[in-house]
Amino acid sequence: MRIAFDKENMDDMTKDIKNKTGEGQTMWGGRFSASPGELMQAINVSIGFDRRLAEQDIAGSKAHSDMLAAQGIITAKDRDAIHQGLDEIGEEIANGTFAFSDELEDIHLNIEARLKEKIGEAGGRLHTGRSRNDQVATDFRLWVRGKLDMFEAQLTKLMQALLDQAEANTDTIMPGFTHLQSAQPVTFGHHMLAYLEMFARDRSRFADCRTRMNESPLGAAALAGTPYPINRDMTAEALGFDRPMANSLDAVSARDFALEALAAASICAAHLSRLSEEIVIWTSAQFQFVSLTDAFTTGSSIMPQKRNPDAAELIRAKVGRIVGALTSLTIVMKGLPLAYSKDMQEDKEPVFDAFDALELGLAAMAGMVADMTPNKDRLAEAAGAAFSTATDLADWLVMNLNMPFRDAHHVTGTIVAMAENQGKTLDALSLPDMQSVEAGITDDVFRVLTPLASASSRTSYGGTAPSEVMKQVKRWRDVLL
Repeated sequence: MRIAFDKENMDDMTKDIKNKTGEGQTMWGGRFSASPGELMQAINVSIGFDRRLAEQDIAGSKAHSDMLAAQGIITAKDRDAIHQGLDEIGEEIANGTFAFSDELEDIHLNIEARLKEKIGEAGGRLHTGRSRNDQVATDFRLWVRGKLDMFEAQLTKLMQALLDQAEANTDTIMPGFTHLQSAQPVTFGHHMLAYLEMFARDRSRFADCRTRMNESPLGAAALAGTPYPINRDMTAEALGFDRPMANSLDAVSARDFALEALAAASICAAHLSRLSEEIVIWTSAQFQFVSLTDAFTTGSSIMPQKRNPDAAELIRAKVGRIVGALTSLTIVMKGLPLAYSKDMQEDKEPVFDAFDALELGLAAMAGMVADMTPNKDRLAEAAGAAFSTATDLADWLVMNLNMPFRDAHHVTGTIVAMAENQGKTLDALSLPDMQSVEAGITDDVFRVLTPLASASSRTSYGGTAPSEVMKQVKRWRDVLL
């Protein structure tokens, strides 16, 4: 594969960088007498994606310059000039007038070069006592931390949507499944609460990850610390970290915070995918359990009758991106010696892509859950199919005839076969028919053979009975206030 370059444009960029940094020099310093070759430039540059760290880079630089001035390493005048210049650069980036340069490799050098253009010599003092290694590690942690906070808010919104559905459907009967076969009747509210519990654990995982990652690498410099009398506690506090990282080698080389965040994101995406799969099934013509409005469905270019649950299908697919990002970064990190290696430039793109996908998936799912309308009649009909109250019959035999459960299981199986041969549901069988299998059965048995009676009897903690669902709804209302 041939890589094409615009040589005239590159020559102009090279002249521009020479004007900014000195003839024949790069931002790396005086050791190199020539700019990088074209292929090296192409593989080395990261500004195309790490420009997303601009806000974090400016925040880190302001905290660092504040600390340098407080420690007497730079003057207050230089600090003020640095802050003013960084504020102006932030405005340029926000309004789209900042000229990003591939020649300057990354967001750090782009901002630093522009700062020097704006304020002159004082801009060159900003990098005292730090390296791009601890700078990028700090920026990346700040960015990931911000996304974890956003995911917590998004998950809370999704949990509230699920809770609303649960509260509105505490006694809406539906089939519960194992192996995607009708098993026992449950309530729709109970089903919604199951996903609420899953997403609550996801929210907890993100919170745990945030706690572990909330340490500051800033001041670790390249890998060994710095001889300048810096105050790492000051910069950590200014940036909202709990403490500075305790080992400079670890500070610049650790990416387990990103791996842990991706692992939590992968589990969350799997939960989104499971719910998406159910919505795809439930909205099908064969099930018709729920309906979605036009807001979350699309039509077909050829089949006018179609209403496709594309939002759910796309959320279901995005788990591949997110798990793929976890795999990608794990492989990048698995063989790296301490401390920093350029391989670690590959840490950001998979994280950016995965978190974009999760952000969109969480927002779409919260909207879809709120939009969803259960078809109560169809759910009730399906709940009574496939002899779903057979276990209730077995339980009745145990509790009322003192029959061992295994014997009750056998008797119930025989009665189910009878109902199947007659084309009837269990509650439609005659009492004499059931007594022909087990003489001790009385008409009291019909009390447990309807789907609603079955669900209502499951009053153990965490069970599907409407009374238990209401208890859990109340508990979660208190939690999510």
